[in-house]
Amino acid sequence: MNRSELLSELTQDALAYVMHGTFPESRFIGEIRPAGLDERFDDFESLVRLHFVLRPDVVRFVENLPGWLRSVKTQTKNISSRQHGQVSGRIDWQTTIRERYSHAPSDTSLFVCKDRTENYDIDENIVLKKILSIIYQNICDCEESLHKEYEWVTERWQDNLELVDVLRDIFERNVHIARIREPDAYEPTERMLRTAEESRNEVYREAARLFREYNEASAGNEEAIRRLLDETMITPDDDETLLELFVLFKYIGAIEKYWSEEFDIQTIKSGSQEIARMQGNDAELVLYHDQSGKDRGLSFVTAETDTPRSELSRAEMVKREAKEATTHYFQDEEVKRRTNRPDVIVLEIRKGDHREYLITEIKNSIREETIQRGIEETLEYVAFLREDGEFVFDRDTDFFGSGWNGLLVIQDLKSKDTRDLADQRSIRILQASEVEERLREVLESVVD
Repeated sequence: MNRSELLSELTQDALAYVMHGTFPESRFIGEIRPAGLDERFDDFESLVRLHFVLRPDVVRFVENLPGWLRSVKTQTKNISSRQHGQVSGRIDWQTTIRERYSHAPSDTSLFVCKDRTENYDIDENIVLKKILSIIYQNICDCEESLHKEYEWVTERWQDNLELVDVLRDIFERNVHIARIREPDAYEPTERMLRTAEESRNEVYREAARLFREYNEASAGNEEAIRRLLDETMITPDDDETLLELFVLFKYIGAIEKYWSEEFDIQTIKSGSQEIARMQGNDAELVLYHDQSGKDRGLSFVTAETDTPRSELSRAEMVKREAKEATTHYFQDEEVKRRTNRPDVIVLEIRKGDHREYLITEIKNSIREETIQRGIEETLEYVAFLREDGEFVFDRDTDFFGSGWNGLLVIQDLKSKDTRDLADQRSIRILQASEVEERLREVLESVVD
């Protein structure tokens, strides 16, 4: 499956599970949020706001503002006022004489004057002020990131960082913008938006369009999520994450589709290692992603890690030392943990003490060397899976369970003949385009 196909599938799944609360939003955002981004951007809405100000048409809007604002529209009104001893504006003699006659016949210092005033609080300007407020606030929130050389930052902002100062100057000091009142929480209304959209002035038409699209994105519509994933969050060199999320959602979808009468998907509390928990009458399934499942007593400690150094062979010693040297260099234990845990675990607990496991490794590749490494890693995860310190699979099962306890997902092999799922040995291998159709067979072999 190519990137576009994966994105289409992932968009649908994000709508179905993340935006409706089945799948933890924080975990999904954690996967798609760019590395190095401020932790304030920790939910979908904040990422939508960031994505919005990175859009090229928003940058162009800011570029054109200085010229556009010279033709801000106003309404002119004539306001009459009574004045004593001084004149401001044009004297309305007819009204002045009438006022003197009615109220002060001998007061020659009384005048009624008309003064022309400009009213900035028209519908179009409320729309303009609102979209400028949105862009300004979001630029302020992510200004630090715009100065860094992240691949996901639109080049136009990086090449024209003076635009940030231009926007700040317009919003904080421009006399026209300052005279427009702050929009109320419910504004702009639909009537205001339609008025702006029908304006002859391009700045109002663009402001209305951007505001509508911002609202749609904040509401989580399908196109907004696709843009978020395609243009901003998951970069081309991170398609591994894209495939992992695709497979993860297919697990949830398959269980919900085929065992909906037996299992109910439960909402996962924030901070839990679990991605999804499915509760049935006589069984429970728990789904992890990129977690060791330690709160269930699971671990994946391999032989060269667990065996005393004096008992290791030369080859085993090299593998252990390579991992320990890497961990020592980066001063981060998480490095070692990441190399010793699979991407997806489906855990089923039946009545009594019987447990069954399905461990999935994902390789976004068609290279034989990478697939072979994926097969080896999946076999290693199954063989060294421990529950409360004890191996789950022993020599009676050749250490690899039933042959259905390990699953490797790879990219589509278009020109190579491969074994059918039922004829494979030790673990099962699915190509990306087969996952949705054939994952049920794998699950049935473990769950039933």
